Amino acid sequence: MIIHDVTVHPEAERLPREAQLAWKIAAVATDPVAVEPEVAEMIVNRVIDNAAVAIAAINRHPVTAARAQALAHPREGGATVFGCDPGLRVHAEWAAWANGTAVRELDYHDTFLAADYSHPGDNIPPLLAVAQQCGLDGAALIRGLATGYEIQVDLVRAICLHEHKIDHVAHLGPSAAAGIGTMLGLDTETIYQAVQQALHVTTATRQSRKGEISSWKAFAPSHAGKLAIEAVDRAMLGEGAPSPIYEGEDSVIARMLDGKDAHYRVPLPAPGEAKRAILDTYTKEHSAEYQSQALIDLAFRMGKRVANWDEVAEIVVETSHHTHYVIGTGANDPQKMDPTASRETLDHSIMYILAVALQDGEWHHVRSYAPERAARPDTVRLWHKIRTLEDPKWTERYHSRDPDVKAFGGRVEIRMQDGSVIADELAVANAHTLGATPWTRPDYIRKFQTLTEGLIDPAESRRFLDLVQRLPQLGAAELLGLTVALPAGQLASNARPSIFNHRG
Repeated sequence: MIIHDVTVHPEAERLPREAQLAWKIAAVATDPVAVEPEVAEMIVNRVIDNAAVAIAAINRHPVTAARAQALAHPREGGATVFGCDPGLRVHAEWAAWANGTAVRELDYHDTFLAADYSHPGDNIPPLLAVAQQCGLDGAALIRGLATGYEIQVDLVRAICLHEHKIDHVAHLGPSAAAGIGTMLGLDTETIYQAVQQALHVTTATRQSRKGEISSWKAFAPSHAGKLAIEAVDRAMLGEGAPSPIYEGEDSVIARMLDGKDAHYRVPLPAPGEAKRAILDTYTKEHSAEYQSQALIDLAFRMGKRVANWDEVAEIVVETSHHTHYVIGTGANDPQKMDPTASRETLDHSIMYILAVALQDGEWHHVRSYAPERAARPDTVRLWHKIRTLEDPKWTERYHSRDPDVKAFGGRVEIRMQDGSVIADELAVANAHTLGATPWTRPDYIRKFQTLTEGLIDPAESRRFLDLVQRLPQLGAAELLGLTVALPAGQLASNARPSIFNHRG
């Protein structure tokens, strides 16, 4: 890896294109280095993972809304939409919108956490949609996804957005644009302009993940993917972009992030170096914020040691800065303690998640968030006895660059009314690469089968799983089958009148 120093430059000090971060990202995207077999293997795993969580969410309201908008933009020779017959095609950017919303709705796919947060699997819907519409094969899609994962992870390693209350999808726009550029075999100049355009239009505040969290949390990444497709298209037509988008005196960094004195050190692969960043990412076994994954596993084993939950005096969670301030009591969000809060809020409340995981000894993507489950009196009492604290040890491990040290867990103390204490800790989730049961292909397949059971025909499940596992060898026609259809009559629709479906 090469570490690139990124600082703000006054307009009077013209920064050559080749010295700009966007150009360096584009150069990585155009580097023809081969995709390593284990990277291709993991890409297939994540395509399976995305399809699983998308189908599990397929009839939830935000997904039906996004799908209704997409279906209002049909295109012969376009891209497919999850849930629909593969013969039905829409414009690629709208397929990315519908599919990306389905993938993110349950917050149940892969993650990478470092200086900032990310769900790198959000790159898959826009790249797959473009690949289908442009007649690309599976090998091209894999090359593009290797780039998309690499760029997003490398940006997340170095540039913190959340401390400036900028939403993390600002790193997704450039990564998706770069991945699409790789996939289409575009030149460095075109990708450079597309990356800058994509970043310029995908910066938004973190209010979407604060307070009363709305369904926009699911739409935000699909919006970034849609805008990335449009940015690449404009760049291919010869349009330029605000430049330098990272280093300019009125740039994203200067005006939204660390300001004129900013200094970021961004790692990117050297010329000829393989793009391996996907191997540093991790998926979710449980449908909840990633920083809760290890704590859910910990709760399963600790809950067995408590006979009466009303005898608990308090529960203290010692964890990282991020966990405490984003999903813990340090966020100071009263909604995180509210039994009537939305699912989007509850899956960002470690207090709620821990209470249910302790009591139930399981986590289910539907049952664990059901309104009647959240409102259960004994759960509410326990939930309100839980508080989080930042422990510098866990914060240091969270930010470590050493994969053997990096951790997202914490220590839990259950303090009983009789003065006894039940304490335990867990650094990484069981499914993590370094966890008790690291996930491999059979685990991704099991997740797909579990989440789609009762929603799709067994034959459709077998067809998709057989096809996706041949992704590196798929031709363009076969790539159109890389979707999952529900049986006729089982796909919910959103019939509310809107601009796009207005019949006049």
